[in-house]
Amino acid sequence: MIAPDRARAERYPFVPGPVPFRVVATEGRHILTHDGRRILDAGGGAVVANIGYGRREVAEVAARAMEQITYVVPTWPTDARVDLLHRVVDDWMPPSITRGGFTSGGSESVDTALRLARQHHLSAGRTARWRVIGRRPSYHGVTLATLAVGGHDVRRAGFEPLLLDVPHVPWDDAEALDVVIREVGADTVAAFIAEPVVGSSGAALVADAAYWCRVGEICREHGVLFIADEVMTGFGRTGRRMGVEHLGVDPDIVVGGKGLAGGYAPIGGVYATDEVMAPIAANRDSLMFFTYGAQDMACAVADTVLRIIDEEHLVERAATQGAALRSRLEFALADHPHVLEVRGLGLMMGVELVADAASGERFPAAAGIGRRVVTEALHRDVWIYPAGSGEVVQDAVMFGPAFTVTDEELDTMVEVLVESIDAAVAGAPSRR
Repeated sequence: MIAPDRARAERYPFVPGPVPFRVVATEGRHILTHDGRRILDAGGGAVVANIGYGRREVAEVAARAMEQITYVVPTWPTDARVDLLHRVVDDWMPPSITRGGFTSGGSESVDTALRLARQHHLSAGRTARWRVIGRRPSYHGVTLATLAVGGHDVRRAGFEPLLLDVPHVPWDDAEALDVVIREVGADTVAAFIAEPVVGSSGAALVADAAYWCRVGEICREHGVLFIADEVMTGFGRTGRRMGVEHLGVDPDIVVGGKGLAGGYAPIGGVYATDEVMAPIAANRDSLMFFTYGAQDMACAVADTVLRIIDEEHLVERAATQGAALRSRLEFALADHPHVLEVRGLGLMMGVELVADAASGERFPAAAGIGRRVVTEALHRDVWIYPAGSGEVVQDAVMFGPAFTVTDEELDTMVEVLVESIDAAVAGAPSRR
């Protein structure tokens, strides 16, 4: 007979399937389950956590905010909204970014950024500019618009008839961007969107400085807006305040999420230069909000999380602990026959897996080695984030723990990863 609590939990998945455990609490860098397990969160959930779980001061701020204001239309200012806007724009964004607004998550933020880019050109009289060029691989969200600009083969599969036919270019080929803009007609292109570090779709792929310099030149030459998707890379994750600080090119629009509130509240944001907003304001045009954008409690929580990051010097800690994680991974996996590469920035680290590291030969896609590694690690009480998106990066995993992660926890993560890769490969069908 199935226990009542388990039966109730098994009804939770929208798509019916197995439920390995029920989470009852989160604490520090751990997830606690109903059956007494303490799972070390090496993925920061979905690469979200930054200050660690269970901070009482954040919960107290949330409670006070909910007592004071329940709901206010997103366009009306409140103290919490104004405070957060000033903190983000003044303390975290590149100097050229001067305006901002808040949503309730990453997909909403990217969707808003796409509409903002289009509205900018419409308001300026450039009505033919609508295309947004994306990269492969990439991931920008699960709305139809964000799936369209994203280059995540697996998540796009089957939905193509519903998606805008927008071009994609390789993640590390700037000249391909120039070629595509010229082929489709520069006067039809509104924006180019890219992650400073390709997130889970590419397992932390990092393009070099020359690439980003050329991207900036190409966008300026053709009058194309550059949208930096910082949903995963922003707010300290890469060891700098924002991921664009690594690039040497100024974005026109920045998208944020995840680390903005560190998992304590659902919130994202879109930020832009005066030049982007000027024609919209001059024309008295608008940009429609989402119902729960800039929810007051979420803004108060995000402001508190960012304050804690600064007070505890956690951006710097993300850099030092990220370097420590990389060195451990590189040492443990240096001669591993199934590890193609360790890569990333800060506490955003990816490991790509292959059947043969010397030749780069992949496992059969049906073997699902990346998923197997994640499952094996979870059996060992460590959550590692799954990565890879199809053709460009097939099997990979990612680390994105809270910036407060300890050296001992890093040791555990790497030890479990090695064990999990070996176990996953041993249990996989032959590639021959």
